[in-house]
Amino acid sequence: MVRKILLTVLLVAATATVSFGQNIAGTWAASFETQVGTQEYTYIFALDGTTLTGTATSVNGEVEITAGAVNGNEITFVENLNYEGMPLQITYTGTLAGDEIQFTRDVAGIAMEELVARRQ
Repeated sequence: MVRKILLTVLLVAATATVSFGQNIAGTWAASFETQVGTQEYTYIFALDGTTLTGTATSVNGEVEITAGAVNGNEITFVENLNYEGMPLQITYTGTLAGDEIQFTRDVAGIAMEELVARRQ
């Protein structure tokens, strides 16, 4: 009986590890080309369960990310940026692999951009 309980606990722990994927918490940096030139970003992420919070910092300032979620190695969040007085909603979707996140960002439905963020 004890062995059965222990096996069940281990199975649940292994499943939880797989479902939460790798730890995204920490500082990440990206440099990528866009329609308005090279962008340099620093992302600071915190993870509480599957909820992702943090900041995105660029030459346009620091912005709190919203609607952040992590499902396994899949990541999504929104950056609500003010670009030259114009509000832009940038939606990120990405995949975490080790110390890199391959992101696609949808810039207000105007442009799709690819970038790689690396753990710092």
